[in-house]
Amino acid sequence: MPNPSSRILKELKLFQSNPTLQLLPSDDLNVQYVDMKITDNPLYPDTFRLRFIIDKDYPFAPPQVQFVRSHPIPIHPHIYSNGHICLNILYDGWTPAHSLHSVALSIQSMLAGNTDASRPEGDERYCATAPSNPLLSRFMFDDDSV
Repeated sequence: MPNPSSRILKELKLFQSNPTLQLLPSDDLNVQYVDMKITDNPLYPDTFRLRFIIDKDYPFAPPQVQFVRSHPIPIHPHIYSNGHICLNILYDGWTPAHSLHSVALSIQSMLAGNTDASRPEGDERYCATAPSNPLLSRFMFDDDSV
């Protein structure tokens, strides 16, 4: 079986080719931060920061991915105000074919195509009771329109 660290290093190099996804320096290979810009949607003029926490089962299990509060949390019907993201590929839809870069691109695309500046239904209730690890949440994936 290939070394997961080798795969992670290879995946991180993919961020070099996209100026709207900036990988930040990290001393820990298993915790990565990416600054994201959405250049084609006026709803999102800010820079947003994603955190990836990669565990020992990666790539067979998804990384923890969420927006961090050191930067604005984008307002979107699938993004909770605590930074948790309701996106199937981060949970049950994950396959080892996905990568850190493809996840960032999917989230960026989700934001770029959005026209609804609202939080998910039940945002306050969810954030008050949600686990800190978004992978421990159980989302219902039923809305592909935003």
